[in-house]
Amino acid sequence: MRADVGVYWQLVKAGFRRQSHYRLAMLAGLITNVVFGFVRAAVLMAAVHANNGFGGYDRGTIGAFIWLSQGLLGAIAFWTLPDIVERIRTGDVAIDFLRPIDIQGAHLAEYIGRATYSLLPRGLPSMLVGALTFGLALPTTAGPYLLGIFSLAMAIALSFLSMFAVSLAGFWLVETRGLRALHMICGTFLAGLFAPVHLFPDWLRTIAYCTPFPSMLQWPIDVLSGRTTGMAAMGIVLAQAFWLATLTALGQLLLRAGRRKLEVQGG
Repeated sequence: MRADVGVYWQLVKAGFRRQSHYRLAMLAGLITNVVFGFVRAAVLMAAVHANNGFGGYDRGTIGAFIWLSQGLLGAIAFWTLPDIVERIRTGDVAIDFLRPIDIQGAHLAEYIGRATYSLLPRGLPSMLVGALTFGLALPTTAGPYLLGIFSLAMAIALSFLSMFAVSLAGFWLVETRGLRALHMICGTFLAGLFAPVHLFPDWLRTIAYCTPFPSMLQWPIDVLSGRTTGMAAMGIVLAQAFWLATLTALGQLLLRAGRRKLEVQGG
């Protein structure tokens, strides 16, 4: 068991080092985050000002939502293409099945390392820009940050496991780009990227809550920003844990079914 943990830890470090080589990409991502952050801030700040606050948000809290979400985008896997996509297409995944390590766990560990690095050159500077230009209403105690970091870690894992499960459709489909694009569009919207889920109409908010997407962005931001505290914050973490177990199980089922599909194709 200890040896297995060591292997996954090495994969986390490998993912961190791998992402650290893309310095220009990180700079481009930071610039993109800041530009779109200003666009979103202009729209949502205007809405708050025109309505003297709406949906429980004021200038400081909507600023926190905007810039925390912009800062986290580099670590949330809405746009990430998992390596498993190419390996299924080429058939190299057959080799992965022979290795003495879980495929899903290995890819997740590597992605966690990449996401952790992305938070440093993209996430933190984006939040700093927001704090200096718009002002952010953030907690003054340590509790929300400690629980928020735990919630963020689960959000990163959830976002990857969701895209990973969608990518496994490649065992049965020749091309999965359309399916992945649909996942990205629906996921970013229902996660609250364009507007907080709390502002959705009741029927749409209910639909969002029936999916894992709010657990990937809206809810960890609620915890980190102090919008949700106490037992309600613990409820968010428990909901994230439920979706984490669900998506992990789904990925394992699809991998097993995909392995049988490969065996059939290979005779």
